Amino acid sequence: MANAGDEDPKRSPAIAPAAAKPGLTGIGAVLAPPMFASLLSRLFNWSRSGVGPRLLAAVLLFSSAVTLTLTALQLYLDYDREVGLIETRLDEIGRSTTDSLGESLWNLDQNQLKLQLDGILRLPDIRSAEVREIADRPNPIRLAVGEPSARSAVTRDYPLNYSAQGAAREIGVLHVEATLADVYQHLLNRALVILVSQAAKTFLVSLFIIYMVHLLVTRHLVAIAEFVSKYNLARPPPPLRLERRAPYDADELDKMVDAFNAMCANLERAYGELREANASLERDLSIRRRAEEDARASEQRFRDYAETASDWFWETGPDHRFTYISDRVAAFGMDPKALIGKRRTDAAFGPDAEPEKWRAHLATLDRHEPFRKFEYRGRDTAGRMHHFSVNGQPIFAADGRFMGYRGSATDLTAQHETEERLRQSQKMDAIGQLTGGVAHDFNNVLTVITGTIEIIRDGLADKPELAAIAQLIDDAAARGAEITSQLLTFARRQPLEPREIDVNALVVETVKLLKPTLGEHIEIETRLADDAWSAMADPSQLSSAIVNLAVNARDAMPGGGRLTLETANRELDDTSGDAVRGAFVMIAVSDTGHGIPADIRERVFEPFFTTKGVGRGTGLGLSMVYGFARQTGGTVAVESEEGVGTVMRLFLPRSKGEAPARTAPVQPLVTARGQETILVVEDDPLVQGYVIAQLGSLGYRTLVAGDGASALVLVAQGAKFDLLFTDVIMPGGMNGRELADAVRLRRPGVRVLFTSGYTDNAIVHEGHLDPGVALLGKPYRKSELSEKIREVLASESPA
Repeated sequence: MANAGDEDPKRSPAIAPAAAKPGLTGIGAVLAPPMFASLLSRLFNWSRSGVGPRLLAAVLLFSSAVTLTLTALQLYLDYDREVGLIETRLDEIGRSTTDSLGESLWNLDQNQLKLQLDGILRLPDIRSAEVREIADRPNPIRLAVGEPSARSAVTRDYPLNYSAQGAAREIGVLHVEATLADVYQHLLNRALVILVSQAAKTFLVSLFIIYMVHLLVTRHLVAIAEFVSKYNLARPPPPLRLERRAPYDADELDKMVDAFNAMCANLERAYGELREANASLERDLSIRRRAEEDARASEQRFRDYAETASDWFWETGPDHRFTYISDRVAAFGMDPKALIGKRRTDAAFGPDAEPEKWRAHLATLDRHEPFRKFEYRGRDTAGRMHHFSVNGQPIFAADGRFMGYRGSATDLTAQHETEERLRQSQKMDAIGQLTGGVAHDFNNVLTVITGTIEIIRDGLADKPELAAIAQLIDDAAARGAEITSQLLTFARRQPLEPREIDVNALVVETVKLLKPTLGEHIEIETRLADDAWSAMADPSQLSSAIVNLAVNARDAMPGGGRLTLETANRELDDTSGDAVRGAFVMIAVSDTGHGIPADIRERVFEPFFTTKGVGRGTGLGLSMVYGFARQTGGTVAVESEEGVGTVMRLFLPRSKGEAPARTAPVQPLVTARGQETILVVEDDPLVQGYVIAQLGSLGYRTLVAGDGASALVLVAQGAKFDLLFTDVIMPGGMNGRELADAVRLRRPGVRVLFTSGYTDNAIVHEGHLDPGVALLGKPYRKSELSEKIREVLASESPA
């Protein structure tokens, strides 16, 4: 009886086996996963098909949960009651049998013990009973009936006592075991009955609920959804009506239908208003679209004009600062972004040089008046000077406020350059005409002076004082002839006799002449290209050009320096600005002098322009070089830096031949005599008399005529002569070339020597003497006259 009150430890092992019943556990392990997963999947897919299935699923799940909970509670209560009955029965066995069993055990009456144990075993739920003797002797009594079980059982151990001589003594133990298998079976059957009945009831109730929900709600919801899906505001259907018996009072569906019909009516009304608003908006948009298209077309038209026009457009604000400049200005070398925010005076070059002009322009701007053709100068981003002409129109707001100016600008640089070239051409033509008129008469005078002064100088050989004066006159005449020649060269009216020359050889010969001319304080250096081409030029004029460049360089180095002469081959394109291109031979003359200031660098080739003091130069040296180069078909380029020096590059056209004539050293002329007859045609009496005297002193016989007509009369009369010596420019309507042609028609093969101080275009074309023409330029000396006559008489007779 000592363990009778320890109930909780005894019950716990009895409850645990119920959850792990072998049969149920095995079936669940095999069938539960696939069946349960498939069922869940089907339920999930079915529950997503509509409101009814989801409602049914919710009801089933909720009912199942309630049923399971209540069933579990009921089973627990039944289990507790059944287990209580078994424990009460065990307690009754302990109270009623322990005394008799103790008596029988004391008496060692095993038969009685067996009978009593069988009686206990016959009690409900008793599985086994056993008596064990507690004695210190061999083979104590141990008697058991029934089949003990290791699980699902409730056990009790009761002590067996015997009283002897007033003292209780424990002599054995009664062990009783009650099974719970019947209890579990009963509970299982009851659970199955409850679950089946509840499931059937729940399913039927759920189907009824689903049917009622479909009948009262979901079918109407489907009708409402179909009506909504097919509703078209453009063609609205009749109001929505549900197919059902009208209830006494409007329910939720009726209220929803009424609200929906009211909403549809409002939508139709709003749609009509919106359609009218859209039509109005469409009209407004169409008008705005046309306006925008017109504005876009106008803007594009303006941009096209602005970008393709020869001018560019600008706009300024009230402060006269640029707010807009068209991109066209970039074509003239300027950056439009750099000009934004500047005034016109900020972008102009030297506004202080024309203060009155700019003061008047700024006053016009302050008065907000339009202006036209305001011209000023400015520089582009590369520093090149440009001439601009600007037109402007003031802009006013609707309230009369001054907003700024809009206008256009034109680059007149090309026009100014063209005008400058035209003025320069006109100047050169005027100088040429003046030079031609002066040269003809002046060279006639110089011819007489230089010729007679030789005679006077020879006659005054024994009078040194007078001979010195004669020499001064001779030098002055030579200087006058040089100036006249330079004027003719600059005006490109100096007759040239170009031929193929070895440029390196000519430079070497010219350097020999330069050393005494330049002085000991000038160091001369040559850098001659070994592969220098031959050039087509007049060697005497080229030598004079090099001397002029060298003398000009010497004057730039008053304290001494280095003069460098260099030759090289160059290919030029027409980007040089002189419109020359092709193969050229370059002759560069470099000095280490003070350089040419930038502000006068563009004027160095102008005639009579010089930076030297009065009496130190005529200003024709570089002009003569430029005129010679251009007349030859080449050009001259200048490169200078103040404080460093200057480089003058003379470009001569390359000869097409392969055997350039090497320039021989200049030999002193020897007076040659002859006995031939010469027909002299000269209109100037002084020159005529001088020529006759000189030719007579040389042994020649002479025939004289004052003009072409007189000469032709002599020819017609049969006058015999070996050489026609005629001036080119003569009065009477016939020049020397026309006379020579007329004489050759009558006497083919006659030799002709022309003489002139100004040839005009009679025997010179494109700056070159015509082929086969012999010319003795005025003024000339006696030795030059005799040499040229012998040269012509010794030449082959023309065909």
